[in-house]
Amino acid sequence: MPLADAVSYPLWMNIAIFLVGAAVVWWGGGNLARSLDEIASRTGMSHALVGMLFLGGITSLPEVANVVTASAMGNPPLAINNLLGSAAINIVLLAVADAFVGRDAVTSVVAKPSTMMMGTLCMLVLIAVALAVIVGDIPVAGTIGLGSILICTLSIAFFVLAAGHDARSPWVLANAGERHDPEPEPTGSASLLGLSMQAALAALAIFVAGYALSQTGDALAQQTGLGSGLVGFLLIGFATSMPELSSIIASLKLRRYEMAFGQVLGTNFVNLSLLLLADIVYKEGAVIAELGRFEMISALLGAILTGIFLVGLLEHRNRTILRMGYDSAAVLLVFCGGVTLLWQTM
Repeated sequence: MPLADAVSYPLWMNIAIFLVGAAVVWWGGGNLARSLDEIASRTGMSHALVGMLFLGGITSLPEVANVVTASAMGNPPLAINNLLGSAAINIVLLAVADAFVGRDAVTSVVAKPSTMMMGTLCMLVLIAVALAVIVGDIPVAGTIGLGSILICTLSIAFFVLAAGHDARSPWVLANAGERHDPEPEPTGSASLLGLSMQAALAALAIFVAGYALSQTGDALAQQTGLGSGLVGFLLIGFATSMPELSSIIASLKLRRYEMAFGQVLGTNFVNLSLLLLADIVYKEGAVIAELGRFEMISALLGAILTGIFLVGLLEHRNRTILRMGYDSAAVLLVFCGGVTLLWQTM
């Protein structure tokens, strides 16, 4: 049975397919983080760069699948709310992982200037999305809007700017090494080719499962009557962020703190650039013109959550509550408040 007909399946079957897809995405994220960590250790690559470039890009594959399928089916709000939901949820998952690992507050052991640069630039892109929704969009190339082109350009330019920031930065924290654990030595026996194949297999699993999530998510939105906004933001947003959660936890357990932050923020850059892809696939007009107050609040919520962690990175203090940093606890509280506001907006 093709997943394109998922709306004709019984509700229980769509829920089952959705859960299996989420489990596959979880498995792929954990395996991907371990493979890329080993590759980075053997090649001497920066773990922050690996997190941002490779983990961030590959774990965005479920969002790519959802954007293409949802936009092709004529449901751009489902696609865009998945992107904005993932941007906020990825930050939340970092807070959840902080509590799960339960060592120091995660922001107290991250010292790379590029991490703070990534957070700042990611906030700016999310604010730009909110502004574009307020102002509206103007088609400039067929049905493709100027707003989506500018947001995609900003995302890519800021991604590149943040990736090279450590090499250009004139400053480092004076106590950057005080709470850092020793760098683990590479322990795997697989060759670099074998590790690359493992990473490619995990990426393929993530993409295929992401497609299944997008198809069944659209069907669940119709069958439950919750609507594309909340289903895209919460249900599909959480499901397509499963590789991020599993790989964040794996990175923190490996003490690759910069890799965890780099992955979250790198993923958000990639996800926000996909607004242009949605515009290209959707043929009935500019995607941003289909958005409204719900999406504006979603974008601003992601910016606020990122800002909270940015404050924690700048403070660089090891203050914890319930096994997590104060900033992580604040992120969880603000997210709950934001979801309540979104619920009332529907």
